[in-house]
Amino acid sequence: MASKEQIESLLAPFLEEGKYFIVDIQIKASRASQKLMILLDSDEGITIQECADISRNLDEALEAFGEAYTLEVSSPGLDQPLRLPRQYQKNVGRNLKVTLATGQTLTGTLVEVKEGSIVLQLPAPRKKPKTPAEESALRPEIELESIVKAVVQVSFK
Repeated sequence: MASKEQIESLLAPFLEEGKYFIVDIQIKASRASQKLMILLDSDEGITIQECADISRNLDEALEAFGEAYTLEVSSPGLDQPLRLPRQYQKNVGRNLKVTLATGQTLTGTLVEVKEGSIVLQLPAPRKKPKTPAEESALRPEIELESIVKAVVQVSFK
C-alpha cells in the first residue's frame, strides 16, 4: 500500500489549488485488505458530493498500486479534534473545549487565531473582575503547540 506521503502526492491534483486541505490520513491494515481513511476540509466546509468526487479520482490513481483496499474520504465530524491552524480559523466564534499539555482544560469562545496561537474568551465569573489583570485572564492566548486536544462544542440553543 502507498505511504501517507504518496497518498498526499496523489491527492494534490484533486484539492483544487488549496481550496481543500488534508486534515488526516490513516492507513489501517487487516488480513484481507487495508482501510485508507482520508479526512478533508475546506474553509467553507466540504460537501458529500465533493468528497465522493475526490474519492472517485483518488480511487483511480490508487489502482496503480494493485493492492486490495477500502477507501473512505470524508470531512472531520463534529467530534473530531481540531488539528490544523486552518481549522481553528474556520471555527472563530464557536465554543471550544481545549485540553492543554499541563492537563488544564479551558472552555470558551474562540475569538482570534494568530500565528502559532489562539485566543479564547472564557466565560465571565459571577463576580465581576476588579482589575485589568483579572479581566485579561478571561482572554488567554494559547500556543498551538501546548494544545493536546481542541474540540468544537456543539450548542443546540
